[in-house]
Amino acid sequence: MTDNIAPRASDSFSITRPDDWHLHVRDGDALRTVVPHSAAQFARAVIMPNLKPPVTTVAQALDYAARIRATLPSGSDFEPLMTLYLTDDLNPDEILRASATRSGGTAAQVVAVKLYPAGATTNSAAGVTDLRKTYPALEAMQRAGMPLLVHGEVTSPEIDLFDREAVFIDTHLTGLRRDFPELRIVLEHITTKEAAHYVRDAGPNTAATITAHHLLYNRNAIFTGGICPHYYCLPVLKRETHRLALVQAATSGDPHFFLGTDSAPHATHLKEHAAGCAGCYTAFSAMEMYTEVFDTANALERLEAFASFHGPDFYRLPRNTGRITMARRPWQMPQAFAFGEGSLTPLRAGQTLPWKLQ
Repeated sequence: MTDNIAPRASDSFSITRPDDWHLHVRDGDALRTVVPHSAAQFARAVIMPNLKPPVTTVAQALDYAARIRATLPSGSDFEPLMTLYLTDDLNPDEILRASATRSGGTAAQVVAVKLYPAGATTNSAAGVTDLRKTYPALEAMQRAGMPLLVHGEVTSPEIDLFDREAVFIDTHLTGLRRDFPELRIVLEHITTKEAAHYVRDAGPNTAATITAHHLLYNRNAIFTGGICPHYYCLPVLKRETHRLALVQAATSGDPHFFLGTDSAPHATHLKEHAAGCAGCYTAFSAMEMYTEVFDTANALERLEAFASFHGPDFYRLPRNTGRITMARRPWQMPQAFAFGEGSLTPLRAGQTLPWKLQ
């Protein structure tokens, strides 16, 4: 390992403390492993609601926030930002209760509602089956100024897995945008050139998060040297032309694109399984990976806006005031972390990364 190599002065820089606008931390014993990792990297994170059962009420969201806070290291000021899980019958009154947490003095804020098409990804069975059924809730969200976070894939079996995002934009998102022009929409973890161009051109009420793994890898990573399950995620990695389009979007300075890891922990034995779970665990080294992307693209001067400014501006939250320092210092990613009774394998386990969060 080379973790003790001191960086040259020219090889370090500081930025405003960043946030993660798309994060999975699971529940129960898993929290004790993954929450401290995110708290070491970020000031805040938008927590996904796809538990079993899903988080569909403000009361459930606030209870979940309390469980997350209970696993924070002593002295940590990490803030979980909570979400509700959109179902066909989510009551608009729940949107009003969620909106009230933004100014009502509660211990946690419910900042958004998450749309999962039924069957699209992990724990999405309770997701939306017909967008029209959600329109009363969406109308309440539009009035309240509450963002809708969209897992943008169709689930029809006749649609090729690699085309599901582009088809969702054409058949669902354009209509949703037309019917709710003032609804603020975040297209999560975009993976395609089509999604990047759509968000770029869609106007001020549409944004997107981009993951480190979709910026670093194309779909070859899943198959190089055999099946590599730790690179399998949903939406799945795409062709190199799409990866390059995502890098261009992330490093462009366009305020409609911001950081969201979609870090998704699964026990190693469930990833390395005949029916392996979808998700990449990146929370431990997220900023190191994003820095590598921006460095390779000769765009380090734009990392701060992508990681620290665009997200809070879109969510209408204050920017952070603390700072972090990144140093060009090679270090080796751990092979695994304890995870309940099993282990958790991070993306790039055992590999050397060129940047280190100080």
